[in-house]
Amino acid sequence: QIQLEESGGGLVQPGGSLRLSCACSGFTVETYAIAWFRQAPGKEREGVSSIGADDDGTYYADSVKDRFTITRGNTKKTVDLVITNLKYEDTAVYYCAADYYGFGSNYAPNYDYWGPGTQVTVSS
Repeated sequence: QIQLEESGGGLVQPGGSLRLSCACSGFTVETYAIAWFRQAPGKEREGVSSIGADDDGTYYADSVKDRFTITRGNTKKTVDLVITNLKYEDTAVYYCAADYYGFGSNYAPNYDYWGPGTQVTVSS
């Protein structure tokens, strides 16, 4: 069974850092595009970063460029999102999602499998 589960969220002060991890099971992670999305209260779900199947490229939303980095973990079973210089507007539930042989879009309907999300709260 294909499953994804996010971890690493929490309460962080502005300017701090987090490493979110998407644990994947039931599929060959390298053959799926993996994306990170977030949704804040009252806002639409936003694609923040993605990595294409077979590492065909990485993509970042303008709002997170130069602060977020997506990478496939050394275990081959995780995809991480390293977040630096956190801002108040980064507060959201963060989700990872998988798309079989996708090229790594930030369009949510392309993704077939989703984790339950992890909360990131930026507060002083």
